[in-house]
Amino acid sequence: MSDDLRVLYAPEAVTLDWLLGPATETEGSGELVSAAAIALCTDRRAKVDDALPNPDNDDRRGWWGDTDAETLWDGWPIGSRLWLLERAKITGPNAREGSLLARVETYIREAIQPLKDKRICSRFAVQAERVGVDGIDASVTLFRGDEPEIELRFADLWRTIQV
Repeated sequence: MSDDLRVLYAPEAVTLDWLLGPATETEGSGELVSAAAIALCTDRRAKVDDALPNPDNDDRRGWWGDTDAETLWDGWPIGSRLWLLERAKITGPNAREGSLLARVETYIREAIQPLKDKRICSRFAVQAERVGVDGIDASVTLFRGDEPEIELRFADLWRTIQV
């Protein structure tokens, strides 16, 4: 089964179009797709040492309920830190800050890892690839033991902000 989530960044907003596949989904896959969409398409709180994308704004975003989530309700911080990259340039591995593709994959893995840790999925795979001059697409494949895997494709995950 494959579901498409289209994430578009613009200076004024982040939008998400959810393009679901056929209604013949495997039992229970809709919930896992929803959990992955929440993990990837909401903002996780930036770490103290993260460089924020706007130097004039010190908002570290995230959800207040993440504070002590593990201690209070056996939860985990939700969302991803992909928002930190919204003004970053697409760079290669030799750049001072490293490859943007590698950072995208790292942030996606960080967001999806709790699904594996809590045994919501048995394992997962992440791949980001550059598309054209100003695009990055990413795919996440979620595995559920003997059940068919679920592949999520993120088209236009990255689009440079054009004035």
